[in-house]
Amino acid sequence: MQGVALTSEELRKLLSCGCPDAVALYLYRKAEQPLETALDALHFTVPQMVGATECLKQLGLWESAPRPTLQPERPVYSEVDLNRALRSASFKKLVGEAQRMLGRTVSTEELKTLLGFSDYLHLPADVIGLLLSYCVERNRRKGIRSPSMHTIEKEAYHWADENIDTLEAASFYVQSQLQLHSRIQQLRLHMQIEQRRLTSQEEQYLTSWIQMGFPDRAIHLAYARTCEKTGGLRWAYMNSILKSWHEKNLHTPQEIAAGDVAPTVSQAKGKQAAYQRHGDKLTPLAQRAVQKALAEGQEEDEDGIQRTGPAPRQGASGAGEGGAGTRK
Repeated sequence: MQGVALTSEELRKLLSCGCPDAVALYLYRKAEQPLETALDALHFTVPQMVGATECLKQLGLWESAPRPTLQPERPVYSEVDLNRALRSASFKKLVGEAQRMLGRTVSTEELKTLLGFSDYLHLPADVIGLLLSYCVERNRRKGIRSPSMHTIEKEAYHWADENIDTLEAASFYVQSQLQLHSRIQQLRLHMQIEQRRLTSQEEQYLTSWIQMGFPDRAIHLAYARTCEKTGGLRWAYMNSILKSWHEKNLHTPQEIAAGDVAPTVSQAKGKQAAYQRHGDKLTPLAQRAVQKALAEGQEEDEDGIQRTGPAPRQGASGAGEGGAGTRK
């Protein structure tokens, strides 16, 4: 590594930051070394890389390249465009990596899609390589075949939208997503879903609960309560329990045990007071309703059948016990 010259201002900021990783990363960049190899060269883990980057940003010592404005639609690449790109060593290497990861030959149209990742989305080659590896690994963990180029393209657009366009940002994202997937699989086993894959809706539920900050034990507690109340796993019911805890800022089992208590006796009496009880004095509104019903001649007989008009007299033909119309 060549010698590095620092200004007095740079030296002051680096000495005051208290972050050795940030100092090492800044010297590495100041020496104009490739950022793509920083993780290996500095022996950083992904969290170290992210922490050092954030520290340098706060110090004003990290300059991010402005992101180019995308055209409304991806260009339509011709065979000439593709052949020109294949003469580039970096793109040719990327094609080889893609075919190795996917385990098949990439078609001409797929090559054009791959070209769009770098030419249109402006993703660096090392980021695209990590993108391909992530998509393949995600499918492998789910037990399904290698992803299509269309699936990879959707993920590439997501990365571009989220500004995941550097090696450190992509590495951090991939690591966090794989950790999330591992937690989802653990929860799936805890919830006794072993013979099938989760649906996309079920994965969304689990992801949202994890993002709310619930540990596995709290989610399992909600699962046990759901099974107790409904006789089985009901996702919407379980979601309502966890959302209720989240709104009360109850996330750990200890917080839930202390904060999610049954209504007190006074609260229960308050709820009961809202209902009319037998023997209570009728309110003026209820009295007027009864008077109106009586005025219209509405009443119920002993069998609970409602009718309008006066009750039939006993002994009439076809009515009353022992009447002329009663069959013996």
